[in-house]
Order: sequence, then structure tokens, then C-alpha cells
Amino acid sequence: MRFDETQAATLEAILRWRRDVRHFRTDPVDEAVLAKLAEAMALAPSVGNARPWRVIRVEDAALRAAVRADFRRCDAEAASGYADEQGTAYRALKLAGLDAAPVQLAVFTHIDPAEGHGLGRRTMPETLRQSTAMAIHTLWLAARAANLGMGMVSILNPAEMERLFAVPKDWAFTAYLCLGHAEWDDDTPLLHRSGWQENAPTRWGLR
Repeated sequence: MRFDETQAATLEAILRWRRDVRHFRTDPVDEAVLAKLAEAMALAPSVGNARPWRVIRVEDAALRAAVRADFRRCDAEAASGYADEQGTAYRALKLAGLDAAPVQLAVFTHIDPAEGHGLGRRTMPETLRQSTAMAIHTLWLAARAANLGMGMVSILNPAEMERLFAVPKDWAFTAYLCLGHAEWDDDTPLLHRSGWQENAPTRWGLR
């Protein structure tokens, strides 16, 4: 299949306007939309077609509270590592949407799945985690195309997440995702708005 200029421009717009959303409305997301997002995630590439991502939709209030508690512990520890003006700037950032996001997903990577029969990962087993990352990015773009926001909560203890969700020993915690309708339509990235850091261009080196 060949894409025309309009389709290519649409893809560029989705890539350009994807955001790591931290502020959510609490109204629910239609289940039919969530089903389509799950289907989109299934389209992601993976090493040897192993499809190692394992996704848990977190509905239990006690589990959500435990995740928030771990985030607060990790966030306080992270804040202590910044000093002076940077520490003040860090504390001013809103780094999670855990209190409002109606849909929350805990994503794990099966680190030695039977699927794929080991193809492509014998010398680089990290490609399984990379495959899960690509599935998450695919979900992120599909959510943006559906006019939904998604944010990744990275300030968590992986071992604690694996314990909380009582996952098999060969599942490694990869990401905790918040999904829902963004609280506002301002597309300025949070880290740009706060002056934390601007984008740097990607440069391809030559050898």
C-alpha cells in the first residue's frame, strides 16, 4: 500500500502533537474506543513476533492507592536529589495523573516467552523490552488520534509494582500508563511550559 500526501501529513501531525499528558478529566472513556486502542497496540512490531507485552487494566481502588503511595515515596526520594532552583522546579512539576485518569494500565514484559522461539533475541534479550516499548508508543499514537491523552508514570519502584500485582516471576515491570481525556487543550509540553528543558534536534552521525 502506498500513502498519499494527505495521509502522510496526518501521520506527521499525530507524531508532532503526541503529548505526555499529566492532567486528566475524570469522565470515563468509551469501552469501544478502548477496544480499538487494544487492537492498535496489537499492531506493534516485536522481535521474532514474540509479542512480550502483558497489560493489566487497573480498576481496583486499593491497588490504585498502593501505586499512588509508591509514587509518592519515589517522588520524594527523587526530589531530594535536586538542589537549589532545580529542586524548586522539580517540586513544581505535576509528574503523574494517578488521581484523575479514569483508565490506568500496568504494563509488563514477559522476559522469556515461548512465542517467537527465541528468534532475534539470543544475543540481545533486551529486544523484548524494546518490543514492549514499541507497543506502548503505538498505543500512545492511537490514543492521540482518538483525541485522548496518555501519560507514563516512570517514578515507581519496579520490584514493588511486580509485588503489588503478583505477576509471574518472568514478568518484568515496564510502565504504568494513565489514559483519558486531557483536562485542557493547551498542547505546549509540560517540560517546555515549565522551562525544564527544550527539545534538541536529532542528528544522524556518519562513519
